[in-house]
Amino acid sequence: MTIDSLQTALSAQGYIADRQLVVSLFVALELGRPLFLEGEAGVGKTALARALAGAIGADLIRLQCYEGLDVNHAVYEWDYGRQLLEIRLREASGATDRASLRHAIFSEAFLLKRPLLQAIEPGQRPVVLLIDEIDRADEEFEAFLLEVLSDFQITIPEIGTISAVRRPSVILTSNRTRELHDALKRRCLFHWIGHPALEREIEIVLLRVPGIPERLAAQAATFVRGLRGIDLAKPPGVAETIDWVRALTTLGRAELDDASVDTTLGSVIKYREDAERVRAFGIDQLVEAARARAG
Repeated sequence: MTIDSLQTALSAQGYIADRQLVVSLFVALELGRPLFLEGEAGVGKTALARALAGAIGADLIRLQCYEGLDVNHAVYEWDYGRQLLEIRLREASGATDRASLRHAIFSEAFLLKRPLLQAIEPGQRPVVLLIDEIDRADEEFEAFLLEVLSDFQITIPEIGTISAVRRPSVILTSNRTRELHDALKRRCLFHWIGHPALEREIEIVLLRVPGIPERLAAQAATFVRGLRGIDLAKPPGVAETIDWVRALTTLGRAELDDASVDTTLGSVIKYREDAERVRAFGIDQLVEAARARAG
């Protein structure tokens, strides 16, 4: 695979990436290193992992991070209900040998495999492991992740060590709600994904919402670009632009007008305070500027 063919394959999956991002992804794949993506919400970090999986014919395994995430939910845990049932069945049948019982209930048949273990298990197809919003996880889990990303192996005391025969392609994402440790970043290649240029955002909208009027796509992207120039708590990303255009299309709109923008503002702005700022700034001004620039 070349950089050009990777970019073409991503485009075929509906993901339009700039050259720098494709180069970063290509190098990460070639070196077998995780790619760490930072950027505002809605700029396409998670979507890149999905597109990559489709582009290289891999299975996508996603670990959604959150506060309190622990090994049981990220790696594995035992199916205690089935283990207890097995113990009772063996006791009822008179099979009470403790060694054989322990060997039976602590086997793979009773193991609940979570995303990290699933990702390193041998399989027929390659794997893209998406560790999404790692900044939401606790520092303790972040420290545990260092070992996994270094060795790509997991030790289960009752079974042994499971090592990846073929390492997964790993993408980590962060919305930068907190700083991550340098030790984690050193194990990864880094790329910042910002909001795309206007022309590229229009191109993305036209690709993701087939059949919409090009004028509407241009006006909507220009309007959202104007929103990003206002002091908002949560500026809208490309994902919000796409959702908004779909909402406008559902209402039969072919171009922006003040009334339709006001009634669908919740598709692109997700905080009450931000909506109030936009209305105070002037929806009519933003619409007029978007219509003028888009032509």
